[in-house]
Amino acid sequence: MWLDDTSREALLDTVSGFIIPGIVFLLTLVSGVWLSRSGKPLNTGIFTVHKLIALGAVIAAAIQTYGALRSTEAQAILIVLLILIGLCVVALFATGALISMNKPTYRTLLTIHRITPVLALLAEAATIYLIVAGT
Repeated sequence: MWLDDTSREALLDTVSGFIIPGIVFLLTLVSGVWLSRSGKPLNTGIFTVHKLIALGAVIAAAIQTYGALRSTEAQAILIVLLILIGLCVVALFATGALISMNKPTYRTLLTIHRITPVLALLAEAATIYLIVAGT
């Protein structure tokens, strides 16, 4: 795909803005693996770091997505993807909290907690693609 200079610059601006949220997302995954390998009961310090990094990832991604959306027309699919991402975030925070309480449904919660970030990442990637394609 050949882009003119203006289109290439717009693409790079949009995509490069998501580098920091992507790095923070990876840090969230790394701290989650570290937390899960620390054993039971969960280490409070690692758990707190994981929660704060996750919150930072959500805030960074939301700011970038909002900024990128201002430069494109609202499409129904974008709204659906953003709702899906929001639901994934709520599910991640809820399952994380319940996992930390060591509920009887621990295995189910852990499975949801492991699948949801992949779903959120795919929805965010599709959102970025649609934003870039719309600019």
